[in-house]
Amino acid sequence: MSCSGLELLKKSEGFRGSVYADVAGFRTIGFGHRLSAGETYPDSISLAQGEAILSRDIAIAEAAVCRLVKRPLTQGQFDALVDFVFNLGAGRLASSTLLSYLNSGKYDDAAWQLLAWDHAGSKEIASLKSRREAEFHLWNPQCTIHGVAA
Repeated sequence: MSCSGLELLKKSEGFRGSVYADVAGFRTIGFGHRLSAGETYPDSISLAQGEAILSRDIAIAEAAVCRLVKRPLTQGQFDALVDFVFNLGAGRLASSTLLSYLNSGKYDDAAWQLLAWDHAGSKEIASLKSRREAEFHLWNPQCTIHGVAA
């Protein structure tokens, strides 16, 4: 993941040193690290600890993108997909129309699919909408959404 991708991810997630419930209700800490069963942080974590956890989580997301995507990617496309997987999980990418389009070589159609993932349940979430638009602009910096350039 490039510096641009990492900047987007960190900005989108924010940092919280204590455990909190994310928008979907999952126990989370640091830069959007979802706690697994048995994983606890009874005290708060430092920014340095959060960045170490983030580094491991990004490596997992990068590996998933490399495993699932069968076409060459630009750095921006890779960054957008890593952010997507970090946020939503590899399973969501694996079963998505986005991946189907991408692996069929329909890069532009795949990019537009990013914008469909801005809901939690049936509710559109403004922060997810902004994040998907930022991923779209990483993917294709020359393209506009609703007349607004990146």
